[in-house]
Amino acid sequence: MPAVRIAPKEAYEKVKAGQALLVCGYEDEEKFKAMRLEMAVSFEEFQKMLPALPKDKEIVFYCA
Repeated sequence: MPAVRIAPKEAYEKVKAGQALLVCGYEDEEKFKAMRLEMAVSFEEFQKMLPALPKDKEIVFYCA
């Protein structure tokens, strides 16, 4: 499925409602700490979670 851009407000609402997972697109942990958004997980955390995530879980990546 191709990547689709969504508005920040839409992303926030989906994450807040538990419909999506917010992932920081930076692999560098220091960049994640500097650019962390509320409710976001690091790319490293995402990779660890990936095997257990439902296949239909929406994932929102961001890079500031």
